[in-house]
Amino acid sequence: MYSRPIVFAIMATVVILVGTIAMMVVPLTLQSTQPVSPLVKPYTAVELEGRDIYIREGCNNCHTQTIRPLRTEVVRYGQYSKPEEFAYDRPFLWGSRRIGPDLQRVGGKYPDSWHYRHMDNPRSMFPKSNMPDYAWLAARQLDTSYSYKKTHVVGYGYTVNEVNKNLADYLVRVTSSAYIAGDARDKVTPPVLKDKLTEMDALVAYLQKLGMDVKNLNKS
Repeated sequence: MYSRPIVFAIMATVVILVGTIAMMVVPLTLQSTQPVSPLVKPYTAVELEGRDIYIREGCNNCHTQTIRPLRTEVVRYGQYSKPEEFAYDRPFLWGSRRIGPDLQRVGGKYPDSWHYRHMDNPRSMFPKSNMPDYAWLAARQLDTSYSYKKTHVVGYGYTVNEVNKNLADYLVRVTSSAYIAGDARDKVTPPVLKDKLTEMDALVAYLQKLGMDVKNLNKS
């Protein structure tokens, strides 16, 4: 082989490719490596829009979304992450840096009103927080022109009518006089957008989704 470097290089490349296919590509096609639970539901159109905003603003640079099966992590953040929980994540947002706390179990931990106040001014909730203010998200109307296309591309299976209904229902929810977080939302939302869906509304919806399905997984 030393006298035939080109042949050696080709053979080495073939061996590496075969190993890569066997160890990485093939497992991706096996059902056992992609667990899906009927209890874990895809993101709704509003939640997916919120997730896109979360990614756009770089929130995943400071917050992880994976809790390791270590006692210290479970005590602080809750149940460790299950593979089934990420079946609909495109892309995964596991992360490796925790400048801020892990958010895998943040859903339901605080009421919507807390999130509106926290996004508006993090230091109003945590005086020593180094998180930037995101008050301006409440001043931006949510662009839903691609909501159906987004859910279709990631394969969630929603119809156009289902997407439109979800958007309409969530708008009714956050603008209703019965909305328990209405006062907090009104304080951060400009009057002209109080009867519209805002980017902050979508982000709150996404955060409230995180980790909620694991409660059903634990009951199964």
